[in-house]
Amino acid sequence: MKKNRSHNLPLIGWREWVGLPDLGVGKIKAKVDTGARSSSLHAKVIEEFNQDGVSYVHFEIYPKQRRPEFGIKATAKVIDHRQVKNSSALVTTRPVIMTRVSLLGQLWAVELTLANREGMGFRMLLGREAFRGKFNVDAGNSYYGGKPKRKKNILPQPFLSQPSDKEAN
Repeated sequence: MKKNRSHNLPLIGWREWVGLPDLGVGKIKAKVDTGARSSSLHAKVIEEFNQDGVSYVHFEIYPKQRRPEFGIKATAKVIDHRQVKNSSALVTTRPVIMTRVSLLGQLWAVELTLANREGMGFRMLLGREAFRGKFNVDAGNSYYGGKPKRKKNILPQPFLSQPSDKEAN
């Protein structure tokens, strides 16, 4: 019989806003996926290079869904390359980086594969290896860490025409 050591862990929901401070990302919406082993970050223009015998990768992060004007350029050391099977059962080889994630006041290092997740619902996938031993997941709820305050869209006031001379009389 297994002892339940996880009963004292904080809860997170099936989706959470997380930070990636080493990459300059203040907040990105992540799907917490207990069915996925590894974590993945949406990245574009992924270019690997060597510097002094060490492998690095330049890439662009677009943390806001449907907002391509909010791109962040980042560079990270490549720690591995992994074959990953996506949700369509297609196997691809992806670069893996190590970076810190912040959630619920905790900051810890996770491995992230870099992939174009343009057609996916979330810019980031937080797989079970990233939160094992740190959090329990409440699959029926979201945003235990809170939601970022939305900036109100200030729309121009509708143009109100002046009444014509006929309407005024």
